[in-house]
Amino acid sequence: MMYFPMMELALVLFASSNLAMSVRKDIRSPQTLSRGWGDEITWVQTYEEGLYNAKKRNKPLMVIHHLEECQYCQALKKAFAESEEAQALAEEHFIMLNLMHETTDKNLSPDGQYVPRIMFIDPSLTVRADITGRYSNRLYTYEPQDLSLLIENMNKAVHLLQTEL
Repeated sequence: MMYFPMMELALVLFASSNLAMSVRKDIRSPQTLSRGWGDEITWVQTYEEGLYNAKKRNKPLMVIHHLEECQYCQALKKAFAESEEAQALAEEHFIMLNLMHETTDKNLSPDGQYVPRIMFIDPSLTVRADITGRYSNRLYTYEPQDLSLLIENMNKAVHLLQTEL
């Protein structure tokens, strides 16, 4: 007779743990790869993975070089993360990568290794030197007030993909 209540208890525990697991699945945990640039965006982990996915999925790769201790990077990150338009463009039309270290690809630092630096690579794996920010001495840098230019350049990268490739 003691056996039946134990079976009931086991069944209740099993059902409640399954319920808890199904509730937990609905809550999306923050992506560590976003590093604050947008948790809803799917981020790749490495430059090589980004290049592979850009080619495979026929989407431009957007590479954001930044450092945690850089106040300019933090300000740009905040503006980018708060922009619904930038977030939607990034999620829908780009392979996204943010790096806190330099890559071995010298094409990603044609005018120096400064941060923040944002570059676009098309699916033919060509670094787009024609998509730049507003500064002549740091071609690929953007400031928070340059967010509209960054969004314009994101749209340009998507448009070039449709017209050139």
